[in-house]
Amino acid sequence: MPDPTILLVSAKHAEFLLDEFGRYARDYDLRTAGSSAEAVQVILDVKAEGGTVALMVQDGDLPDAEPLMAFHHWRAKVPTARRVIAAPYERFLVHAAELRAGMAKGKYDAYLLMPRGVRDEEFHGAITELLSDWGQTVAMPEVETVRIVSPPGHPLTTAVREFTERMGMPTRVYTPDTEQGREVVEEFEAAGGTVTWPLLRTMGRPAYAPSTVREVATQIYGAPGDFTIEGVVDLAIVGAGPAGLAAAVYGGSEGLSTVVLEAEAIGGQAGTSSMIRNYLGFPRGISGMRLAQRARNQAIRFGVQFFTGWEVDALELSPEGHHLLVTEGGVVEARSVVIATGVAYRKLGCEGVEALVGLGVTYGSAMSAARETEGYDVVVVGGGNSAGQAAIHLAKFAASVTIMVRRPSLEATMSQYLINEIAYNPRIKVETCAEVVDGGGEGRLEWLDVRDVESGSVARREAQGLFLLLGAEPHCDWLPGHVARDSHGFVLTGRDVPPASWADGLPPANLATTVPGVFAVGDIRAGSMKRVASASGEGASVVPLVHTWLAP
Repeated sequence: MPDPTILLVSAKHAEFLLDEFGRYARDYDLRTAGSSAEAVQVILDVKAEGGTVALMVQDGDLPDAEPLMAFHHWRAKVPTARRVIAAPYERFLVHAAELRAGMAKGKYDAYLLMPRGVRDEEFHGAITELLSDWGQTVAMPEVETVRIVSPPGHPLTTAVREFTERMGMPTRVYTPDTEQGREVVEEFEAAGGTVTWPLLRTMGRPAYAPSTVREVATQIYGAPGDFTIEGVVDLAIVGAGPAGLAAAVYGGSEGLSTVVLEAEAIGGQAGTSSMIRNYLGFPRGISGMRLAQRARNQAIRFGVQFFTGWEVDALELSPEGHHLLVTEGGVVEARSVVIATGVAYRKLGCEGVEALVGLGVTYGSAMSAARETEGYDVVVVGGGNSAGQAAIHLAKFAASVTIMVRRPSLEATMSQYLINEIAYNPRIKVETCAEVVDGGGEGRLEWLDVRDVESGSVARREAQGLFLLLGAEPHCDWLPGHVARDSHGFVLTGRDVPPASWADGLPPANLATTVPGVFAVGDIRAGSMKRVASASGEGASVVPLVHTWLAP
């Protein structure tokens, strides 16, 4: 397959840009155009050759089209490409307001000052971030860490791929009739195995046939019982979403011996977000997976241990007064515990839809599944930020995306920057006062029944993809009954704890629960904001409380 293309479009600066982008020539096909019309022709030529465009760069001063209209035409041809304006200095300030407004509406990904000298690493840092994001969410990995062999349409294959990709492991799926697939099948059969799907080869290990995602996690990362934890740890964190990861980073950096147990993939619900644009310090946005993996690596640098794929079944008290976190793979003993398990998406409850999970129906945004929606009509159910982010990402692949909500609008539940971007995306439409009541198909999703919540009428529509982001349900059934919760099951902390459970007439500390030494942060906590930044803030804020608890 040809190298992905970087397209540089300018009537005056094409050769200069070509020289500046020379460092990418080894891995990318660099092409230039002098106008919007020429750029369209280059895009068509690349596609005819079997290639794709990874990045489009223009200077904001084209002879035949306004900058935003040019991107509109180009995006119609290659919706997955990243888009950048690299303006020369004389235009950068003059047109800054209008061009930044276009970026705010999602018309393009970055507005940069064209390099004015050699080794402009600020410029190239932005470019490499965008190319990295493109490679992570659009391109198939060139170097694979995980190889999966499976026929199409296998739900476990979808679940395993989603787990490994969320863990930052480049993954490729091959059918059994490919050369790569036959190689893995033959290796597995030669070792005496009976073939079931999927087959995996991970991290240089022999091929194996997992029956659950947890088996994959155990093969790659091990179980809690496989590791030697010397004595009792200072801090055990249950859940590795933004709140748990922040607590891990700050706990480890403050010298606490810290262990994190995560039932699924690192990052929690936020880890499935294709692009978080309102997180402090990332002006061009960052994917939930990348944010989570950076935080995990940061915590590991401070000595934090992670046990991934292991659900905590119970929280008990040892005779010595320590907390015992019980899993199928072992027991972790800790002086303090932070509950950061977050929330799970609510189930739709339609039998026909549930039967097709992994076969066109997905809970969460499932970035890996987005690549398979090319040419499909897909529906996203949910009105929160995660649903908006999922719709924008899916629109890069699907023929159409419909956001479906029961409310009359998105304003009450979604951030305005996402609403603006959705409004300017021609592939996305919003259907209000509607709910999915059934779905079906032969072997995979083909249709949905949608009810108008005002009139009660039901209409059938075609759909080849359904992404369900239905809101929050707490995930803490493993907690003992004396950890106080509200009527919805969220953990109560601080002054939200009923006065009957206060000690000596005083409420617990702000993030402390009704059990001494047990704290709760992030989405699992009653009254939390359900935002990535606030969850991270609570994860950082809980560590001083842990220190106070551990102090003699």
